[in-house]
Amino acid sequence: MLKLILRKLIYGLLVIAGVICVVFFLFNILPGDPARMMLGQRADISSVDAINRELGRDLPLFTQFRFYVNDLSPVSIYNIKDSASRSYFDKEKYGASKILIPFANEALLVKKPYLRRSYQTQQRVTEILLDALPGTALLAFVSLAFAAIVGIIIGVWSALRYRTFSDQLNMFISVLGMSVPSFFAGILIAWVFGFVWSDVTGLNMTGSIYEIDPFKGEVLTLKNLILPAFTLGIRPLAVIVQLTRSSMLEVLSLDYVRTAKAKGLSDYKVIVNHALRNAMNPVLTAISGWLGSLLAGAVFIEYIFGWKGVGKVTVDALENYDFPVVMGAVLMVSVFFVIINVLVDLLYARLDPRVRVE
Repeated sequence: MLKLILRKLIYGLLVIAGVICVVFFLFNILPGDPARMMLGQRADISSVDAINRELGRDLPLFTQFRFYVNDLSPVSIYNIKDSASRSYFDKEKYGASKILIPFANEALLVKKPYLRRSYQTQQRVTEILLDALPGTALLAFVSLAFAAIVGIIIGVWSALRYRTFSDQLNMFISVLGMSVPSFFAGILIAWVFGFVWSDVTGLNMTGSIYEIDPFKGEVLTLKNLILPAFTLGIRPLAVIVQLTRSSMLEVLSLDYVRTAKAKGLSDYKVIVNHALRNAMNPVLTAISGWLGSLLAGAVFIEYIFGWKGVGKVTVDALENYDFPVVMGAVLMVSVFFVIINVLVDLLYARLDPRVRVE
């Protein structure tokens, strides 16, 4: 098991390193001058050059990359004395740190990862993303809970009604759910239930978990969670239905299930205590794996429904060419995705003894 953990950690670090390289070089070759965005198109050249120097964009690209990695890494090398150096460690900018190994004017430091500041608001990217993260996490967890509960129930029902009309109907709907793109489903659901039938449903096309009331201030509005959570949960719901159905059909055909029935156990006990418990291993693994995908795939859903989360913040920042926010959001989602997938692999190895751990 230890070898598996080390292998997965190394794999995760390599993936994160690859994402950092792609994100940095991709957004640094895109057109657009951050200094012009911050100062306006009528800014004079000297002001633009000063901002670019402050941002380090006057340096060679690979030097910028080295400083960027230094900012991101929790263990970094900085010049701690010469404030004229581009690699000077500024506590106001980077926060508290601990010097591990001092040598000459430089030192090996332990610090918080620094995602830099927004071009538009000058707010720390970390603060922007952490403010939006609870909305995305809530949306992803509620969507996954809805998909898991409903999907398992429908999957078990279809397995027990194998090749009947209800089984075929469930399979048709699940295939349809996997085929329809999320952005199209989001637009259609928002228009139908949030606009056309809004008088019946009482739901809005757009809205976040908190709404501003002129008299009460911020008001918790849970109904705004219904449509985006339902839309985001459609695809994992369809997958869980088919996976639960196939797993249950396989387990129901095994000898120990037939033996349990022959002993006179009720259908409920046979299904819940014997069949369902043993059929849940692949389903639980799939559910765990979907959490990372939902965190990463909520971008369009949040934007369509106006849900305040990392996805909407990312799209808004991309529209304004606010590259530090976009880069920070991509990196944060990638880190969460890698961590969740590593944990899922370890969970699968724990649940399924057939997995070979070398």
